[in-house]
This record gives sequence, structure tokens and C-alpha cells, in this order.
Amino acid sequence: MKAENRIVFENINLSKIKVERGQNTMVDLKKLSKNNKMIIGGFSLLLIGILFLTTFSAAAQDLTADEIINRRDENEYVITAYSEAEMIIKNSGRTQTKTMRSWQDQDHALAEFTNPRDRGTKFLKRDDDLWMFFPQAEDLVKISGHMLEQGMMGSDFSYQDMLESDKLTDLYDFEIIGEEEYEGRPAYKLEGVKVPGKEVSYYRRVVWIDKERFVGLKEDLYAESGRLLKEARVLEVEEIEGRWYPVHMVMENKLRRDTSTEFIVNEIEFNPELPENIFTLERLR
Repeated sequence: MKAENRIVFENINLSKIKVERGQNTMVDLKKLSKNNKMIIGGFSLLLIGILFLTTFSAAAQDLTADEIINRRDENEYVITAYSEAEMIIKNSGRTQTKTMRSWQDQDHALAEFTNPRDRGTKFLKRDDDLWMFFPQAEDLVKISGHMLEQGMMGSDFSYQDMLESDKLTDLYDFEIIGEEEYEGRPAYKLEGVKVPGKEVSYYRRVVWIDKERFVGLKEDLYAESGRLLKEARVLEVEEIEGRWYPVHMVMENKLRRDTSTEFIVNEIEFNPELPENIFTLERLR
């Protein structure tokens, strides 16, 4: 967090600066007392501070939409990672909690559920393909077509959500549409429309990005028709290994009633060495 910098001026007696009538009104700095010299020095520091803040503010305001999204990607996009997390799924008054551990790189991901009911169930993402292993049936299933739009393990996150791992600037054309406060945080408000030819879950997304920490705070996700499909809100962020990262968020499917899914990251390690051949179908079984 930013430390507060301030300049405090004390014990300055302006009455000690006198200019005699009829004399040259130029002040001789050598005749000023030590306290009086502090006035000029203090105001100089103040002017320098104002100039610095003005320059910094102007530079921040001059960020383009792509630069803002890239700053967010620097925080949230991972090269490799290992994490342990939980999903809390609420649906019509019922609550389910599912825990998992996962490994991922830029193109692949493996998630293994560890809660008693789903222990051993695994998902494997290989490029644009998604596979699922059910230990009870010892069955390996490829998720494709309309199945990708269904909720993953009954949650508000779809299987297609899991497939999107590219940087946002590779998938959407963004523009800044405003600046406003969100939950007490100053934020950029941007709109992204999908890049022609790219396969994405949502045609358009409106995103609020923290102006100081450059982490996503909220996203509204739309179909091409303009219908709001989902809303994602970040409830907590932490500074981990020098980057701000969302560790608690909630997704709501706006096409369903009385449903939401919280996703909580309990542990995450960036850039670990991943086990060899971890993203293979053989490792999935």
C-alpha cells in the first residue's frame, strides 16, 4: 500500500520579513534569518510536490485501454502456477463446497477435486480441448459442443470459462468508457468486444479495474444480443509475490435464479517447476 507523504510547515513568523518604505523591495537572502529561509525552502518543496503530483496524475490519465488491460494481465496472467482453492456453490437455498488443487501453464491446466464426494474427479485442458475423468466409472470424457456452456460441477462457471487462458488483449478490443468508484476504490471502466475470429465465452465484457493496483474488481459479461449473461465480483485481493491477485470472487449466472458461486484461492505459487508430463491423458487417469 502507498505510504502517505506530506510536508508540514511549523513556526514560520511572516512578520519578521519587513520591507522599508522607499527602499529597494528586493529581499536579500543573506539577511534572512534561518527560520525565514525555511519559508522559501518550504514553498519550493511544495511547488515541486505539486508539479510531481500533477505530472503523475496526467501520466495515469493518459494510459490507453490496452495499457490498462496489460497492467492487469501483469498481475493476473500466469506463466505457470500451482494453487489450492474451493468453490462454494449456492443454488435455491442449497450450498455445496468443493475443494481442488490445480496446475497450469500458458496453454494447459489440470484440476483435481479433493473433497470427499468428488475426490479423484479431474479436468484436463490441453490447448482448446477439455477432458474430464470420473473415477467411479473409470471413464474419460471429452467436453465439447453445447456441453462447454454448462456449469462446471454445477457451478456458475462454465466449462468454456476454463478454456480461456489467453491474455485479454489477445481476445478483445478494449476502450475506456469512464472512471468511477467501485466499492470505495477508484476504477477505470472499460468495454471489450471480442476480436473477430476469436473463440470466447462472451461477446462483450464491461470491466472495472482498480486504478492503483491494476486488478479487476467487477465484470459484466454479455451475449452478442446484448443480454447480460453473468456478473463477476472480486471480494478480496492480496499482494502475493509482488503482484496484486484476486483471491476471493463470486460469479452469478444471470440466466438462473437464486444461484451464485464463490471461488476462494487458499494457496497459490507462481512460476513453480511443474511435474513432467503432468498435462497428458495418461496422467489424467
